[in-house]
Amino acid sequence: MFAVLGATGKAGGASVRALRERGLPVRAIVRDQRKAGDFEALGCEIAIADFRDAPSLAKAIAGAKAVQAICPAVPQAEDTAADMRGMIDAIHDALIAAKTEKVVAISDYGAERSSGTGITLAFHYLEARLRETPAKLTLLRSSEHMQNWARSFKAAATTGILPSLHHPLTKVFPMVSAQDLGLVAADLLASADAEESPRIVYVEGPRRYTALDVAKAVSGAFGRQIVARELPRSEWMTSLTRGGLSPAYAGLVAELYDAHNAGLIDVERGAVDIRRGATDFADLPMLRPAALAGAEAPVCERA
Repeated sequence: MFAVLGATGKAGGASVRALRERGLPVRAIVRDQRKAGDFEALGCEIAIADFRDAPSLAKAIAGAKAVQAICPAVPQAEDTAADMRGMIDAIHDALIAAKTEKVVAISDYGAERSSGTGITLAFHYLEARLRETPAKLTLLRSSEHMQNWARSFKAAATTGILPSLHHPLTKVFPMVSAQDLGLVAADLLASADAEESPRIVYVEGPRRYTALDVAKAVSGAFGRQIVARELPRSEWMTSLTRGGLSPAYAGLVAELYDAHNAGLIDVERGAVDIRRGATDFADLPMLRPAALAGAEAPVCERA
């Protein structure tokens, strides 16, 4: 039995489907029974668990041969860092209580750094805590999710400008489709155990990108020119909170992009296991006309 935490997420859902396509038994762990229907249709077992409650998590993963672990961020949390640490502690305790033999944990580029990386510090903590468990551990460090750019599509549709926190616009950075991340995670979950533990694996897309590349792809999707512009650092917090993030979460995201722009978020020196997803940014489903329909709006309606 393979247990997947966060099955309703894009990466988790992709992992569940990939495992089931291989004919493997899967237990999809969700927080809301109402979201379990698709997984039941796939033939999955369903377990309901609160990510902040170690006993319910331990019950949900009990008996599983391997567990895919992820710590979801809550963009509206008043204290994002404390909220994520609480969930990580619960996952740690549950894995020990359930005597889990194998874990694939979704981490982040830059997780090896102990300071100055904003939201990625939560994944530094995740890695440290899971190293304390007796499980055979694979740390799957993910590059930036391509899907994160969708947050800027409405601004691009209304103004013709795609705001970028990546500075300068010509800076090359790694990204991966969340679905490809899930496929790599499923492959690691189902594969034979590596000799080393923890095993560190990186995943990014088929190539690296600039904000100019993203704007070109978005231009093609909208059928008109969309221009990438650096969002001034002084406007980051306002833009992020206006987009629905709590001040705490926005502050951590801003600190992460400061680290990105300083060249601190990348594959760790000496890394040897780097996987590449097959999905190019321009081929993402979110750039298809039907998906973009909600972003369409009159030009210059609002900044």
